[in-house]
Amino acid sequence: MSENVYQAPESNLVSTSSESTTLSIKEILFSFSGRIPRKTYWYAFLGVVAATFVIMFIAALLSGASESAIMVISFIMYIPLMWVSLAIQVKRWHDRNKSGWWVLIGFIPLIGPIWALIENGFLAGDETENRFGKPTVL
Repeated sequence: MSENVYQAPESNLVSTSSESTTLSIKEILFSFSGRIPRKTYWYAFLGVVAATFVIMFIAALLSGASESAIMVISFIMYIPLMWVSLAIQVKRWHDRNKSGWWVLIGFIPLIGPIWALIENGFLAGDETENRFGKPTVL
């Protein structure tokens, strides 16, 4: 046996390389896997807020139409916005090396949304590769 018994074992689970990966807009907005940094999170979050205001503005313009039609249009547009919102939050939790299920903390009254805002919006993610993948860049 020519193996050196005093050599440190190699870990294949997590690499400490500083390489990063890039995600397409489609992957950022619609996928639940991977990681995104704070900057990407804030851009996507502001995009969701802007899209919500546009939908509300269109609904206000259609106020002459029946209320049921406005509600249906709003609901149809709301579903993709919720998907995008959940996708970017899950990827941000992954960047913090936490499970995507942490997104459910937002349901805790008062404390949950504040906690999620601090974790996702203000705290830095892992600089190296974690169990959810390599860090991403824009």
